[in-house]
Amino acid sequence: MIYFQSLTQNELSELLLPLSLDRLGRRSRLEESELLIKAKKQARFHAQQIYHWVYQRGVSQWEQMSDLSKDHRAWLIANLEVFRPKVCSRQESPDGTVKFLWEMGDSKTVEGVIIPAAEGERFTGCISSQVGCAMKCAFCVTGTQGVERNLEVHEIVAQVYELRQVSPLTNVVFMGMGEPLKNLDNVVKACEILLDTDGMNFSKRKITVSTSGLVPAIAELGARVDVSLAVSLNATTDEQRSAIMPVNRKWNIAELLKACREYPLGSHRRITFEYVMLRDFNDTPDDARRLMKLVVGIPSKINLIPFNEHASADFKRPSDETVRAFQKLLVDAGMTATVRVSRGREISAACGQLRSAVIARESRSSDASQGLSAVTSY
Repeated sequence: MIYFQSLTQNELSELLLPLSLDRLGRRSRLEESELLIKAKKQARFHAQQIYHWVYQRGVSQWEQMSDLSKDHRAWLIANLEVFRPKVCSRQESPDGTVKFLWEMGDSKTVEGVIIPAAEGERFTGCISSQVGCAMKCAFCVTGTQGVERNLEVHEIVAQVYELRQVSPLTNVVFMGMGEPLKNLDNVVKACEILLDTDGMNFSKRKITVSTSGLVPAIAELGARVDVSLAVSLNATTDEQRSAIMPVNRKWNIAELLKACREYPLGSHRRITFEYVMLRDFNDTPDDARRLMKLVVGIPSKINLIPFNEHASADFKRPSDETVRAFQKLLVDAGMTATVRVSRGREISAACGQLRSAVIARESRSSDASQGLSAVTSY
């Protein structure tokens, strides 16, 4: 059985081709070359139909696709499955943020979030690319869990599919669990499926892949798929950045910014630099001034993210006054600098926290049951 969300439209068309050849061969006396041309055209048409049903109409049951022949529906039932991860947890915040914990086929769990904009016209789906994360950023909950495995293409695309059942997503960001560029092949293919105009039909401006700074993979991403790039910068000196982001010891700030300058950007597009603000660490006026110099010449915007405190990190959130002063220095220098509004803080303070809480509960439950077994066995 093949998961539907793992297939590009061209791959689906290739799989449908033998069925089209068989159906046409039984009904016509075309020459072999003509038969193949017509069968390919039909297979492409049916692939487009199926893409519309699943991705634009949200239908996941093959039997409900009424404009497909019985032969096609039978073939789909026998060969393809629309992957639907199990919902382990769903939490909703008063501000409209919805956070999911999903269980994949092997019982591994990942998070996805719907984040509404304040004006109510933009809904961003924040999705995961790995189970856990290996980057060990000091401020991140997910980094404390380590990485268990990469997500497959169908598991990435399915997250967007599930979120779209709840909200009319306008944007997708690969800013959930994991380092997307550590899973580059699957992320690129997932982006191609999300961009397909017969499928999810997201604009290339509306899909953003975030990275902690895997320099060679940044260039490869730009060469393989046309999407927006976000870079988790978070510091203005190598000493600072290496202290909180081990990746900087391999590719320093200068190498990272060189890759950003060379990243292919279309007109009116910019790289987003994410800057998690940590009290008394990287939130001073000197940090702001260094940040201005670092990004000179790069079409960019700065997304300031006041740290969301959690038990796994020793850092503290800076005061609102400190954040505003930092932002003002950047804006007064002519930069675009926004402060990320902390949405959904009532349901989680950081990426990975929901999963961590569930794992902890399961661990306590397991320990308790083992203890009960030990007691009753005596």
